[in-house]
Amino acid sequence: MPEYTHFDAQGNAIMVDVSRKEKTERQATAMGRIVMAPACYHAVKEGAVQKGDVLGIARVAGIMGLKQTSALIPLCHPLPIEQASLDFGFIDQECAITVSCTAKTFGATGVEMEALTGASIALLTIYDMCKALDKGMVLGDIHLQKKTGGKSGVYEHRE
Repeated sequence: MPEYTHFDAQGNAIMVDVSRKEKTERQATAMGRIVMAPACYHAVKEGAVQKGDVLGIARVAGIMGLKQTSALIPLCHPLPIEQASLDFGFIDQECAITVSCTAKTFGATGVEMEALTGASIALLTIYDMCKALDKGMVLGDIHLQKKTGGKSGVYEHRE
């Protein structure tokens, strides 16, 4: 079992001291998906949702969200984000849209939480922009796909 570093000897929650950790280039990519009704899926794919460019807005929202991670997750460190990107894919047979969010920094702690937050916010934005068409959309499979840098090195999600 790994040592849990977000607690002191008395069991109190603490912010981890990363001041002595080596600064390295760190990158993380998180994935997620949203499944929706066929009519809603085709409206998004064809750019026909009345509220506007669903994926364009979701991309900006995801980037904005990942930059706010330390304000949302209590013990996360505020990080200088050096690069952020979001990409979307379509799975026609499932009426699903996938999101891939990548964050990069040069620092003493990783950007996994930022990538996961960005992916989650992008999916929530898709839901918000499409809820008039389909309130039954399902968000899921949000996970860390890959991370590099730091003491623990490379991690890749295994299907």
